[in-house]
Amino acid sequence: MHRVNMERIRAWMKEHKITEVECLIPDFTGNARGKILPADKFLKERGMRLPESIFVQTVTGDWPDDDDMIDPIEKDMVLVPDPNTLRFVPWAGEPTGQVIHDCYDTADNPVDISPRAVLRKVLGLYQDKGWTPVVAPEVEFFLVKTNEDWDYPLEPPIGRNGRPETARQSFSIDAVNEFDPIFEEMYDFCDAQGLEVDTLVHEQGAAQMEINFLHGDALELADQVFLFKRTMREAALRHKVYATFMAKPMEEEPGSSMHIHQSLVDQAGNNIFSTEQGEMSELFLNYIGGMQKYSRNAMAFFAPNVNSYRRLQFGDSAPTSVAWGVDNRTVGLRVPESPANARRVENRFGGADANPYLAIAASLACGYLGMIEQLNPTDPLTTSAYDQPFALNRTLEDSLIALEECQPLAEILGERFVKAFVAVKRKEYETYSKVISSWEREYLLLNV
Repeated sequence: MHRVNMERIRAWMKEHKITEVECLIPDFTGNARGKILPADKFLKERGMRLPESIFVQTVTGDWPDDDDMIDPIEKDMVLVPDPNTLRFVPWAGEPTGQVIHDCYDTADNPVDISPRAVLRKVLGLYQDKGWTPVVAPEVEFFLVKTNEDWDYPLEPPIGRNGRPETARQSFSIDAVNEFDPIFEEMYDFCDAQGLEVDTLVHEQGAAQMEINFLHGDALELADQVFLFKRTMREAALRHKVYATFMAKPMEEEPGSSMHIHQSLVDQAGNNIFSTEQGEMSELFLNYIGGMQKYSRNAMAFFAPNVNSYRRLQFGDSAPTSVAWGVDNRTVGLRVPESPANARRVENRFGGADANPYLAIAASLACGYLGMIEQLNPTDPLTTSAYDQPFALNRTLEDSLIALEECQPLAEILGERFVKAFVAVKRKEYETYSKVISSWEREYLLLNV
């Protein structure tokens, strides 16, 4: 069985007098599944188990219609704790630890439909080439009033001044300070968990914020985004406010993104996106070429929900094509102005609702294919991409079809995983399509 340093875990738990442990697994949506155990029982466990089928349950609690998709995965996984992810649960009433688990089958093979395993698989391809991805996510979210009636539109919460925001407050310090108690608690929770959150800024929308993460290892950063979402929701709830990572939660407000900055270093730590002369390297251009060619095929990972496409089509500052450019915020693939050793590309397609493991894995997979296939990008765009026609997928179903048609991505991410992901998301799309909306009742009921 896969070896894990239980002595390290035992020592950490003893040092911090941990009495309870949350055993976490990120699912397809990027939410936490797992078990909560007393600490002594956790330490005695020899291969805790959960069914593989938890990965193919939809966000509504349904299952794919394809029986072939469910039958092969009605078996147990062995959960193996990753000691590198040991952290406190700072909002718990008693000393509680949390640890993210990897999933293996009984023959000690990684479960290939686990989001963490998918990202590890892609990172293994880079490792074989002597390259190490460096990523830095930026995650946007809204604070909203608690909403117990899901048919009622969301509203901004009341700040310290007793009023909700009504005007755009981009980068406003005072607007952030309206929710100081929430963010002070959020930072305390992040500090207790070792989450390396960097800058907090107010974005365009009413009570819309963005948190930036320090650049680093791709898997570690995916873990941090996964845990941050949990943390932010908890901090907000303690103040009777919701934090939502929906891509487009309000009709009149912009959408929320998860931009992913990415670069590559070699074994000596040199940024391979730059030449010795400080110019863009051929590999860098190939990487962008790969992202341009394959991003539409990978869009279901960047925009994984029906709501995601409202952000792309109707959200302020969202990309509308696969154009790239230097210091151009209208394109989908932005190259920020930076020193040669910090040259990177920012993938702006992802919504805040994306699973961080899968979005990072897909983004790296697109770039990897570009380098392997030596693809050349288009010329960089120096004008506004918004002057060009919309050129991305318009619906989740469009993205699922594009993913199914892309064999190179399936080979990198795993054919079984892609099949499972498509089955889950197609079921979600079909369930959504059955819902009769208030718009239909308002405009069609008596007029057609």
